[in-house]
Amino acid sequence: VRAELLRLAEEEHVLLLTLHHIVADGWSLGVIGREFVACYTAHVKGETPSLPSLPVQYADYAVWQRRWLQGDVLGEQVAYWEDQLAGELPTLDLPTDHARPSHPTNRGAQRSVFLPGELVEAAQALSRRHGVTLYMTLLAAFKVLLFRYTGQEDLIVGTPTAGRRRAELEGLVGFFLNTLVLRTDLSGNPSFEEILDRVRHTTTGAFSHQDVPFEKLVDELDVERDLSRTPIFQVMFVLQNFPLEPVELPGVVLEPLQGSHQTAKMDLHVHLYEKGEGIDCTFDYSTDLFEAATIERMLEQYRELLALVV
Repeated sequence: VRAELLRLAEEEHVLLLTLHHIVADGWSLGVIGREFVACYTAHVKGETPSLPSLPVQYADYAVWQRRWLQGDVLGEQVAYWEDQLAGELPTLDLPTDHARPSHPTNRGAQRSVFLPGELVEAAQALSRRHGVTLYMTLLAAFKVLLFRYTGQEDLIVGTPTAGRRRAELEGLVGFFLNTLVLRTDLSGNPSFEEILDRVRHTTTGAFSHQDVPFEKLVDELDVERDLSRTPIFQVMFVLQNFPLEPVELPGVVLEPLQGSHQTAKMDLHVHLYEKGEGIDCTFDYSTDLFEAATIERMLEQYRELLALVV
């Protein structure tokens, strides 16, 4: 953990907080924010901060996970994924602006579009009618978009899971994330309702078997490696809805600084952030493969596709 306070003027400062991902995930930021407010407020009042006691520490979780995830439990979990990922795994073939390099540089950029409140509300209503979550509806529409771009009926997308399946873990700072593989069959010219049902079935099954670390899964399945691509999937899809409460400090007006990065972990990384009534939709993309105009067009088409769906 590294913190740095920049003084821009007598009453204007910027606080930079850097955490290695190995010790903190997105959920952890909410925990840190709440406890920072409690400590700062107590300091201003000359009091000792009162923080909730933790029933377990991260080391306790790590020991429990190692002991539990072996034998029959591990075998049952791995068997599910062996069934889901049986046969030849498809490689997503998005049309690119540049030839794929044999060794990616990891250079990237971002482009965003806003999904307005009325569109999100309509998507939520559609989700309720079909007994699925908003996440499943947004993912189903994205898979339709991928099919339109590639013509591929067997589509694999990765997604993260918070991994905090027990209440005792909710107050901990630590890395609990895992990556799940969502494989959907779009063969047979299905209606969107049928695609929703397939996505629901796949997603609920994946989340019921979310405890095998992705890295161990790659080893167990003996996935053939290709240095030009990430293993199993080349696209991630994320709906960020972890609890980040507004940080309010006595005598201080706070506002977040929006940063950007110029890296890409894979071909395309879709981030959806719930913001007020709407959703910010951001595509992180590899500049080895795509031009900005291509990604902007894809973003607009995703928004238009959602509007058509609802």
